Amino acid sequence: MPITIKDVAFKAGVSTATVSRTFSHPDTVRPETRDKVIAAANTLGFNIPSSPNRSQRTYRIAILTGEPNVTWFDANCYKGVNDVLQPAGYDITWHAITSMRQREEFFRARPLQRNLDAIIVVSFAIDKNDIRMLQGMKLPVIGINVPTTTGFDATVRIDDRAGMRLIVDHLHRLGHRRIIYACNAVDEAEFDYSADTRMQGFLEACHAYDGLSASVLEVHRDGHLSAEALSRLMVPDRERPTALCCISDDTALAILVKAHRSGLSIPRDLSLVGFDDIPFAASAGLTTVHQDPYALGQTAAHKALQLINGTIPEIPHETASTFLAIRDSVAPPRR
Repeated sequence: MPITIKDVAFKAGVSTATVSRTFSHPDTVRPETRDKVIAAANTLGFNIPSSPNRSQRTYRIAILTGEPNVTWFDANCYKGVNDVLQPAGYDITWHAITSMRQREEFFRARPLQRNLDAIIVVSFAIDKNDIRMLQGMKLPVIGINVPTTTGFDATVRIDDRAGMRLIVDHLHRLGHRRIIYACNAVDEAEFDYSADTRMQGFLEACHAYDGLSASVLEVHRDGHLSAEALSRLMVPDRERPTALCCISDDTALAILVKAHRSGLSIPRDLSLVGFDDIPFAASAGLTTVHQDPYALGQTAAHKALQLINGTIPEIPHETASTFLAIRDSVAPPRR
């Protein structure tokens, strides 16, 4: 027998009216009650009913980002999405989801209000409970640079591990044998972020070479990564790494400025590599992995339109290309 709203009400210990309000007007239901109803519906495998107007599009799409402030990557993703969706008549809302509580609040309330045609998630993974609810609602979810394709109807992302291999391979060819990687502490993140996989890619690439000494500098996410990395480098020459890889160009450029002030010459004393290829990287001569978030946003938007129209994209989960932009911040180590 099909699961009914009465079954959900019994399982959650609430009235059928409360279940109905949870699905139709979730903002009028207390969060703890709403969570019980959603949990009961997910446990029973209850398909959340469509509203009478669900067949009509709302022409609204939400973009979720895990950053509290708009970054270069996020801004260019948004522009790429907007340049495709705005001519198609869509409004885009931007949501900064920086904590588990914010993520739970969004996925427990906003989709149930039936005022979205799709959700685009930038850079972080979503929870399995959210996945079940969204699947029951038939609401397309598209990921940009997410760490896994699980739960997403379509994704477009770069291969962060492959990007780190490009860096390590180049440094090894130049003769570097002591390399350090600077990043934020992975264990402190509330979500799984795609950029955090770069550390694993760095270690895997280094371990492929005999005689290459690799180490990782993890700094608290509320700390000053560039300052901490630089202090670790101010050691006697025989112990100092000959190359430093950074999780992002922002960190690498900060180190570039501070290194010169500290009397450390780049690349004579230290080769420096970033990741992203933001506009300032080229003018600063920073060697970095190039990615194109504007193109990622455009691709994600096209996939969203296809899914909204009931069409599965030809390549649902797509990997975008990257390359190593070699500039002045890298050289063979001093003998």
